[in-house]
Amino acid sequence: MAFRKIRIFLEMIRVEHTLFALPFAYTGAVLVERKIPSGHDLLWITLAMVGARSAAMSLNRIIDLRIDAKNPRTANRALPRGLLSVAEVWVYVVLSFALLFVSAYNLSPLALELFPVAVAVLVFYPYTKRFTWACHLVLGLALGLAPLGAWIAIAGRFDPAPLVMAAGVMFWVAGFDIIYACDDYDFDRAEGIYSIPARYGIKTGLRVSAAFHVFALALFISVALMLRLGVLYYAGMTLAAALLFYQHRLVKPDDLSRSGTAFFNLNAALSVAAFIFTLLDVLAFGNRL
Repeated sequence: MAFRKIRIFLEMIRVEHTLFALPFAYTGAVLVERKIPSGHDLLWITLAMVGARSAAMSLNRIIDLRIDAKNPRTANRALPRGLLSVAEVWVYVVLSFALLFVSAYNLSPLALELFPVAVAVLVFYPYTKRFTWACHLVLGLALGLAPLGAWIAIAGRFDPAPLVMAAGVMFWVAGFDIIYACDDYDFDRAEGIYSIPARYGIKTGLRVSAAFHVFALALFISVALMLRLGVLYYAGMTLAAALLFYQHRLVKPDDLSRSGTAFFNLNAALSVAAFIFTLLDVLAFGNRL
């Protein structure tokens, strides 16, 4: 019974979507010292990401329970169907935040000091869709903490480059979240849920998404200039640009049937590719600063 509950929980939080943020956390970690981080740091960064994302998704499902139950696309989720109780999901929230806290404690004093900030962002996001179309950017900010948090965890300080990378992740995530929100256009307008597509229409929403992705790429290139990264990093960004271009070719205002492919497969591939090429660049060219 316990294993079944855990399986349902993992399906509810879509644990496979950890592929969006975790590789960028590793990217931030690799860029701090221009080498593969220690096993200690990699372990606690991984656990911190798992804790943060599990807590965020669990909170999102609790806070959005009424909305999910009314939306045909989400009514089959675990909480609306009664496969998990709200009390059970709260247990997962507490355990996930505890994992994030312990991970921060084992990484650096500054990471521990910033733990409340991370919690505040993760708690705040689910409410934003109730009052602002900028909810996409708040979600992006939550995931943008991944490379910034990993950098801080190892370096124990703020630096300009990880802040720029975090901004790049924020606009990348906001861009694909806008595409995802197009699927709920009719429901969001009927229920008064805020999103860029619901406010400005699907066609304009997709244009904003594309603009966000161009801006994200510009920020990622800025990181390369700031840190004097090599040709392999730029190759990774070229691949990222191609994946984003293809993503926007798949999704049309009058045909959203392939938005699932655009949302998950291509963005997961982008995140993993960005990390792999960054790692290869660091291993090949070392410290250029």
